[in-house]
Amino acid sequence: MWQGFLNLNKDAGMTSHDCVGAVRRLLKEKRVGHGGTLDPMATGVLPLAVGNMTRLLPYLQEGKGYRATVRLGVQTNTDDLEGEIIRQESAAHLTLTQVRTALSQFIGTIEQTPPQYSAIRQGGKHLYELARAGVVVAVPPRQVEIYTITVVNWQTGEFPEVVLDVTCGGGTYLRALARDLGTALGSCGTLAGLMRTRSGGFDLSQSLTLEEVRLALETSTFKLQSPVGVLNHLPLAQLDEDGAQALCFGQRVTWFGASGLMQVWQKDQFLGIARCEKQRLQPVTILGSPV
Repeated sequence: MWQGFLNLNKDAGMTSHDCVGAVRRLLKEKRVGHGGTLDPMATGVLPLAVGNMTRLLPYLQEGKGYRATVRLGVQTNTDDLEGEIIRQESAAHLTLTQVRTALSQFIGTIEQTPPQYSAIRQGGKHLYELARAGVVVAVPPRQVEIYTITVVNWQTGEFPEVVLDVTCGGGTYLRALARDLGTALGSCGTLAGLMRTRSGGFDLSQSLTLEEVRLALETSTFKLQSPVGVLNHLPLAQLDEDGAQALCFGQRVTWFGASGLMQVWQKDQFLGIARCEKQRLQPVTILGSPV
């Protein structure tokens, strides 16, 4: 029985649900979940949890990194090149200096209106379901956090493209950033390419494609990552046998250490997540009991 985390490098054209299904079949394990949806056109890091570790997905490290290609002078109904072009005009007059100036207004805590085609639910249905049915709804803006935007490349032309490295908080839509950047430049814009380079503490450089997972399974070299590395942003509470037993029975345990969310261990056995307040550990998500 598989238990652990997988840093998957998602292929283009697959939904996040497709990836979950593929890993379920490869590992013959029903309990597989992902830690953050990626659009079908996007590639890159898709954190997956297997077995009981699916219960730990809410505790993954915050913050995401992307490499995004924005095409200016083009607007689509999905805010990426997967959609139908609804506006197209030459943006050859735009300069890199203008782009850098416009980008500065998107750094920090900003209000962003998600795309009409998104997985956000409204009235019990996903926005993309409503959009495909021809139902146009008012999507309320929400606050998102963009930490840094770095220009990686600039390509001139009738429809110039700028490649950006973006670090941001959860819930940020790069498609919306591409759209809004075009508007800020007095033109329009759409997302022409997207690769997630970091998510949930997982980095692209250490990710595996589905094909690499399959080959590793065939050669018996495949391993899932344990929570000790994945949750290293949380302080560690090491309990003795009595304390571990009490916590797993739902009791509070005295703890003279860091406060807030903690990963809890008894020797080399991971027990789960607890919260420390006023020197008392309160169980939050307990996966097992000490042996």
